[in-house]
Amino acid sequence: MPHILAHIAQILIAGCGGLLFYWLGVPAAWLSGAAIAATLWGLSGYSVPMPRALVDAAMLISGAAMGAGVTPAAIDAMGRYPGSLVLLVAGVAAISLTSTLWLTRVLGWRPADALLASVPGALSTVLAVAANRKADVPSVAIVQNVRLFVLIALLPSVIVAIGGGGQTNALIGQGMPIESPGGLAIILFGGLALGFLLRRLKVAAPILLGAMIVSSVSHGTEIVTGVIPPVIATGGLVLIGLFIAERFRNIRRSTLKRAIVAALGSFSVGMAIAVIFSALAAWVAGVSFANSLVAFAPGGLEAMTVLALVLGLDPLYVGIHHLVRFLGIGLVLPFLIGWLQRRA
Repeated sequence: MPHILAHIAQILIAGCGGLLFYWLGVPAAWLSGAAIAATLWGLSGYSVPMPRALVDAAMLISGAAMGAGVTPAAIDAMGRYPGSLVLLVAGVAAISLTSTLWLTRVLGWRPADALLASVPGALSTVLAVAANRKADVPSVAIVQNVRLFVLIALLPSVIVAIGGGGQTNALIGQGMPIESPGGLAIILFGGLALGFLLRRLKVAAPILLGAMIVSSVSHGTEIVTGVIPPVIATGGLVLIGLFIAERFRNIRRSTLKRAIVAALGSFSVGMAIAVIFSALAAWVAGVSFANSLVAFAPGGLEAMTVLALVLGLDPLYVGIHHLVRFLGIGLVLPFLIGWLQRRA
């Protein structure tokens, strides 16, 4: 009984951290807030390791929530900007490659850790894969979060300075109903079954990936049409934050210093590549440079889409690019990291 109470207390503390960050308007609030609160709790000496079943539940819920954005409307929107989306894929590859080279050749990082820190966007997926594959999660998380915070702090001023703004559209997925119990069961049980199969194949973050694939296919074909209940989806993020925090407890000052230097270098390299590809995309797709810059910026789906709406840009154009990036990273990254680690 005391052991169960310790788990409950730990989850509540992580949830309070996420709630605080949500009130403060921090990006990826429930994930990062839970991770930080749980890390601080770990310093008290009262924390307990998460059971495997709870970790799998977190991955399952988060993967199911990720795939909900693959609606027929989103798929239709992809057909409007084929050239721009091709440039996006090339841009993500170029940003990841150049940043990985910076971290490995200049700072001596391991290839798998460098790639996880360099992948632009999809923070939840990246950290989940990093934790699942026993990567250097503190360093990866610091690099990813610094890049996101710097981007959100600077990009609005840049967009205003270049005269960005325009007609806004509805956010992708806005107004989607809550999924029925039957649809939710299809996604969760189907994702769990596929996840166990992927685990046998030694794929990174198998439960997360399996649930995301099943959810994406189900929503894209309209077998299911709703989203994961927000309370459940938020709970999944809190649990992933708690899982990530287990690898933050013994972080050293030298690790923090090294990661900050890496983060600033990675951001500079990645943003320079993003500017080049966004300029090409603006010309190919016939949109403003402000729209393409936010669409190609190496930030998160939610943060960049909301930022586009706030700045008077086109959140549909921006959102579909970040959705494609998000799903592509989620599908490719586990296999790529597994290959790099086997090679090492």
